[in-house]
This record gives sequence, structure tokens and C-alpha cells, in this order.
Amino acid sequence: MHKGSIIISVLIFSTLAWAQDSKIDNRIYDGNKAVEKENYVAAEKSYREALSLAPEKTAALFNLGNTHFQDEKYDEASQRFFQAQKVASSKDEKHRAFHNLGNVFMKEKQYQKAVEAYKNALRNNPNDEETRYNYALAKELLDNEEPPQEQEQDDNKDKKDQQDQQDQNEDQKDQEGDQDQKDNKDQEQKGDEGDQEKDEGESKEGDEPKDEEKDQNQNPNPNDQQQKDQPQAPRQGQLSPQQIQSLLEAMNNQEKSVQDKVNAKQIQGVKTRGKKDW
Repeated sequence: MHKGSIIISVLIFSTLAWAQDSKIDNRIYDGNKAVEKENYVAAEKSYREALSLAPEKTAALFNLGNTHFQDEKYDEASQRFFQAQKVASSKDEKHRAFHNLGNVFMKEKQYQKAVEAYKNALRNNPNDEETRYNYALAKELLDNEEPPQEQEQDDNKDKKDQQDQQDQNEDQKDQEGDQDQKDNKDQEQKGDEGDQEKDEGESKEGDEPKDEEKDQNQNPNPNDQQQKDQPQAPRQGQLSPQQIQSLLEAMNNQEKSVQDKVNAKQIQGVKTRGKKDW
């Protein structure tokens, strides 16, 4: 009775394990079909369901890494490939995980890491020509790449040169601005001095009478005063004031007569012409 119970328990456990493995394989299969259709969201979902049932399933980790790589999620892809090489049970599985990890680093232009990844892939499979080619390419790119320290120094030097040039231009502008202000100030000062001299000259000329005027004011001629008091006789050919007054009165009388005639016509009115229609 006791032996029979043990046999039944073993059979039940084996059946459950087979069902579990079958479920995992089905999730991986569904993920592979979704990748073929480039439906990376559905593929990721299927692979994650498989990993929820078996977190160290190499095939699920490796295929999920490939899905992230094709979806250009390189950080997540590198994590999945790194996990896959750790749980891989064979050299072939390790080789493929390291090879794809190198491809991720190449996409990110991390050539030093790519060289190391391809080197580890070749340790597990030295005969893979594709890995050897990628390794040689990554090494060549790394050799041609400028050292980060030198690149940083060059960048700092360029920034410093640009800042120095900018400071020099600003100093030059400030000097030019100061010179312009000085020139304007000198010009204004000269103008003020010129105006002041002009005003002083005019004041001096206006205030101080000439010597001749002083003499005339101090010593007036009695004959000149007598001539001013006497009315001057009209010269030959010129009209006297009385004659001019008579002519003006005659002209005013004639203009008034003409104006009266014009006003009389205006009072009678002017006929209007017929209105035009549009």
C-alpha cells in the first residue's frame, strides 16, 4: 500500500512538470511567431510569460533580448543577453549570448565593451567566422577612436578658445563705445565753448557803442536837430503828401462804385441749370 502511494505521487509530479514545460515552450513559440510578424509588443509579452514560469529559461531570455534589439531598446537587450550567458548550460548558448551582446555594444558605439564581448564569444566557439569578423571590426574602430581623455582636452580647449574670442570681441566693443562717448563729449564741449564765445562777442558788440556813436551822442549837431524840425520840400518829380492823399481818396471812390455794381448783380441772382440724373 505504501509503495503504491509513492508510485502514484511520482507519476503526478512528472505529469505536472511536463505540463509546465509544455506551457513554457508554447509561450516561447508564440513569441517567435509574433517576432516573424514584427509584432514586438506581443512577442515581449509572450517571452515574459514564459520567464514568469521559468526565470532562468535560456531560450526565453535570449529571444527576449533579440526582441529588444530589433525594437532598438539596446539597454534592455544587453541586460537580457547578459542574463542568458550566465544561465546558459552549454558553450553554444554562451557563444550566441556573448555574440549578440557585442552587437548591442556596437550599436551604442561602445567599442571597448564590444571587443570584450566578441572575445568571450570566441572563447566558447573559436571557429565562428561571423564573430571573428565582428571582433576584428570592433578592434579596428577602437584603435581609430580618439582617446576619451584627449577628446575631452580638445573639447575644453575649443571651449576656452571660443570664450577668449568672445571676451576679446566684447572688450573691443566696450573700447569702441567708450571712444565714441568721449568723442561725442568733446564735440559737445567744443560746441558749448563756441556758443559761449559767440554770445560773449554779441553781448560785447551790442552793449558797447562805437566811438563815433559815442561822439555823436555826446556832441549833437544843432543844425541836424533844426533840419528834423523843418518840413522837407518835395523834390522835383515827386508828389507831395497832399497830392498822394487826394489820389488815394479818388481811387477809393472809384473802387466803391465798382463794388456797388457787383453787389447789385448778386442781388438779382443767377439761374441754375437743370439737374442731371445718373
